[in-house]
Amino acid sequence: MIRRSFLMVAGSALVLSACGFQLRGSQNYAFKQLMLAGAPPVVAARLTRLVEAGSDTKIVKSIDAADAVLRMSESRGQSTLTLNQYGSVEEYSLNYSLNYTLTAKDGTLLIPPSTIALNRAMTYSDQYTQAKAQEADILYADMQNDAVDQLMRRLAIVHSLHPSPEQVVPGVSPRAPLPPPPL
Repeated sequence: MIRRSFLMVAGSALVLSACGFQLRGSQNYAFKQLMLAGAPPVVAARLTRLVEAGSDTKIVKSIDAADAVLRMSESRGQSTLTLNQYGSVEEYSLNYSLNYTLTAKDGTLLIPPSTIALNRAMTYSDQYTQAKAQEADILYADMQNDAVDQLMRRLAIVHSLHPSPEQVVPGVSPRAPLPPPPL
């Protein structure tokens, strides 16, 4: 019985290592002091917690103390996805976008204006108006968390505060073509 358990644990470890699984670990950002400008409080709190816990970078309040400035803004919206036979809404699309740009202290553009756009579908019923409003709030919070996680990965690809032309990180926007791969 002990032998089977050991073989099962060893086999699981082998399978996980073969698939490329790796813990996130700590990041080594090009900037050591980052200022957040215009970030909604919930986004700023999560971003601060993730950056400071996963790296030696600190979030600062003053632009004079910062190596880089991350400017952000968010927008939310909803649109109708489906209607029933009587013309009442059956399903909504909740839309969330986080716009951001990263500049060095001297004004060098590290990440050009970019957007992380997310959406979620939500069924709707007039009988459960309050419950559906709470569900929408939960879905928006989930999209905020997802956007911050994507932004963390995006910040990790900045390798220099003074990038050469081939090191410049391209901007990303929804429905835009991807840049060509490096040759």
